Amino acid sequence: LTPTYHVFEFYTVHHDATLLPISLTAGTYEFEGQSVPAVSASASRDSAGRIHITLANLDPNRARTVETELRGARVTGVTGRVLTAAAMNAHNTFERPAAVQPAEFRGARLSGNTLTIDLPAKSVVVLEIR
Repeated sequence: LTPTYHVFEFYTVHHDATLLPISLTAGTYEFEGQSVPAVSASASRDSAGRIHITLANLDPNRARTVETELRGARVTGVTGRVLTAAAMNAHNTFERPAAVQPAEFRGARLSGNTLTIDLPAKSVVVLEIR
């Protein structure tokens, strides 16, 4: 499977789910005179009541820490998966089919209703909040 496949798979949790507003601040990433938000995020609630948040750290060189408030939700835990690699151009081949694959993500923590997430550089993370 390709890294692109895994990224799309991370976002399927939002299919047929209810969009939730999400607000976070992570600064900007600048490249060749262009500036964009360093982290992109989507949040939704599925029919079983689970909240999913997907985040992409666009900065290939710098980890980012973001916080968001989980308002109106009773939360008991968070789990997640991350997709990243040591090199920006890492890819899977027939010889190395698992060079880039999702791994358990342990960079999210809850304190009350505040969710803090430590995103590695050049990563995509999907979280499930229960």
